[in-house]
Amino acid sequence: MPDHSNSASLTHPSLGFGLGLRVDHYDAILAGDPAVDWFEIVSENYLIPGGRPLHYLARFRERYPLVMHGVSMSIGSVDPLDMDYLKQLKKLADFVQPAWISDHLCWTGMGRNNLHDLMPMPYTEEAIDHVVARVRQVQQVIERRLVLENVSSYVSYRQSQMSEWEFLAEIARRADCLLLLDVNNVYVSAHNHGFDAREFIDGVPADRVQQIHLAGHQHQGDLIIDTHDAPVIGPVWDLYAYALRRFGAVSTMIERDDHIPPLQDMLDELTYARDIAASIVSPRTAAA
Repeated sequence: MPDHSNSASLTHPSLGFGLGLRVDHYDAILAGDPAVDWFEIVSENYLIPGGRPLHYLARFRERYPLVMHGVSMSIGSVDPLDMDYLKQLKKLADFVQPAWISDHLCWTGMGRNNLHDLMPMPYTEEAIDHVVARVRQVQQVIERRLVLENVSSYVSYRQSQMSEWEFLAEIARRADCLLLLDVNNVYVSAHNHGFDAREFIDGVPADRVQQIHLAGHQHQGDLIIDTHDAPVIGPVWDLYAYALRRFGAVSTMIERDDHIPPLQDMLDELTYARDIAASIVSPRTAAA
């Protein structure tokens, strides 16, 4: 992979405002011309040899920029990296030609047993060294910079030696990877762990932020759970505005994975994101 560590701009130019590509909206998107600049696909939904999913994906690829977002890399696990998975991911990327590939800074299981959840990391120097080595290996296989997302969390580790944002920043710097800032996850984790969400935003390296996620969540007593099944709430929109003041124009996408509404409802939310951004920043034009 080329060494971009001294580039004036580490990130790709902003794609604008996108949505997660969901089966519920396939026909409505293809039948019209919705005001969506790009779509994010869940990589695992298309790691197949053929069939209707790839047929649809080819049609969307012709009309829109796409990015790939995974949930199975388990970059923080102590298990060896799944090379078969990474080779499939590279093959899909060769087909899709995504603007970038992302996954989560987490672990998802051990002993090849998948917990089907995104488990947080202990924020230690040992964990940084472990993750950095694995990110470098992944980037060699996929021949692209990896984009890592901060996860929402509900537990913490006594062994942690630093804040989550310090941990995230160090991994991005040492592995020379990029970041997907999930603003809703920052809000959720700040509530659950009692830290200042704006301090998290302030601690993230601005030159590494490639993408922003927005989503809804549910209050469950003392905890907020990241559910992706509801509209974005006011305080998360406020935190998004705060992030834009720090980072400038960043590709922004809204996630919805359950209780999926009609496409127009998602477009209305996307318009709201555009309006917030238009009041704060102008599009980023620097090349990667």
